[in-house]
Amino acid sequence: MEGTKPVNKKLAAALSGGAVLVLALTGCGSDENEELNSWAKQVCDAVQPQAKKIASANAAIQKETSDNSTPEEVQKTDSKAFQDMSEAYKAIGAAVDRAGAPNVENGEKKQKDAVKELNSISTSYASLKKQVDALDTKDQAKFADGLKDVAAELDKLSKSGNNALKTLEEGEVGEAMGKQASCKSATASASATKS
Repeated sequence: MEGTKPVNKKLAAALSGGAVLVLALTGCGSDENEELNSWAKQVCDAVQPQAKKIASANAAIQKETSDNSTPEEVQKTDSKAFQDMSEAYKAIGAAVDRAGAPNVENGEKKQKDAVKELNSISTSYASLKKQVDALDTKDQAKFADGLKDVAAELDKLSKSGNNALKTLEEGEVGEAMGKQASCKSATASASATKS
């Protein structure tokens, strides 16, 4: 089982970068803008269960990489994890979309860009799932090579932009989100997986 182990570790390392995207959905500070606080609460409340889902998917892949898992087990775990992540980012995108534009300068553009970015991340994870599902688990060497490609894609995904999310959460929006208990606990659960 030596062939896939180092690759699995790469996969786990690349995945921990994905948790950063969830962390982007938080902030800290204080401001007295009731409309913005209400918007932040709506988004944070919707993000919290999705952040937990992403953290669980990360943890499942990390666990699978530390065990002496068969290629079939790795494939099954990774496939489900990528499916869960894809669904979670899509749900976060839908939540930001439903919340409407935050009451800040360029709020509508920031919101639309963030939704587009979240949907794009969701699509990327769905495509990683397809890639993992297509791997040949019968051939150890081919499986390890295929996993390397998945890890490389994942690495790119974790480094690629969550710029629109960062932009959405600048200034007042980040401050309003930072005051929401659900955003604070979403950060904690995402941080816990980043070890």
